[in-house]
Amino acid sequence: MRKKLTRRTFCSMLLAFPFSARAQQLGKFFRIGFLDSSTAYGMAVLVEAFRQELNKLGWIEGNNITIDYRFAENRGADRLRELAADLVRLKVDLIVVTGANTASTAKNTTTTIPIVMTSAADPVAAGLVASLARPGGNVTGFTAQSVELNTKRLEILKDTVPKLARVGLLLLEGTRSESLQLKEIRAAAPVLKLKLEEIETQVDAKGLESAFQTAKRKQVGAIMTTAVRNFFAERKQLVGLATKHRLPAIYFQREFVDEGGLMSYGADYADLYRRSAQYVDKILKGTKPADLPVQQAMKFEFIISLKAAKQIGFTVPYELLARANQVIK
Repeated sequence: MRKKLTRRTFCSMLLAFPFSARAQQLGKFFRIGFLDSSTAYGMAVLVEAFRQELNKLGWIEGNNITIDYRFAENRGADRLRELAADLVRLKVDLIVVTGANTASTAKNTTTTIPIVMTSAADPVAAGLVASLARPGGNVTGFTAQSVELNTKRLEILKDTVPKLARVGLLLLEGTRSESLQLKEIRAAAPVLKLKLEEIETQVDAKGLESAFQTAKRKQVGAIMTTAVRNFFAERKQLVGLATKHRLPAIYFQREFVDEGGLMSYGADYADLYRRSAQYVDKILKGTKPADLPVQQAMKFEFIISLKAAKQIGFTVPYELLARANQVIK
């Protein structure tokens, strides 16, 4: 028994050695801040993709890095600012942020701590970086191209739902006047001969239920949302309400379909979070954020669930099925 324990301990030491050695070589135990406007539970699947990639690169929590997670729990801009200020007070070495609003909050809080965006919608238009190729300043990372892809999602809805005339667009309350995504969707709707019914909502059970009741009252033929983390975090509830009200819906990430949603079209966000971990690795090893170009999403997915279609009594056109990357039966 003693021999077995000794052998096991020795193997554990061998596995741990490369990571410990790297930490000693770099001469520092790094502290990373992770800032998000939504919930820890809702973001768990993407956070895990980020952490796994860090592990592959040799960064292990409790060994050579620590990650301070801060989630605003959908409590608005003031709470997000408080959490960003908290991370700055902790003197973290780097801040990982999720969307454009979160990135903007972090940038307004610090001009010196490196900031890595996982999936900002349009960082140039939002004033986060000077350009994609030469971001300048302390912000870099990745864009999910949400602004452009919203138009494509609207086109897919038009092709999916026969004689579609009205689309219910769910908006995070308080973002109507500042949303770059909304401007793009508003411009695309008349071209597609669609009327948008813009419905602002709080991202909680009461708010979302009320939003869907409003959508039904306005006689919309389908539903979509802007691509923000708050809606992603509450995807299970959104999908459930769309099913309950028998409304065809398109979402911006495949995880909605994994929860029972009808279809999704958008960037592969798990890939973006893994690539963000690679940027964290580069910066912790000495690369300046200003020298890392903001990169666009490289992988896109169009997913359809026939099971979800059956639940709402909807038939997906064959032509659309032929275009999908994956059809879930």
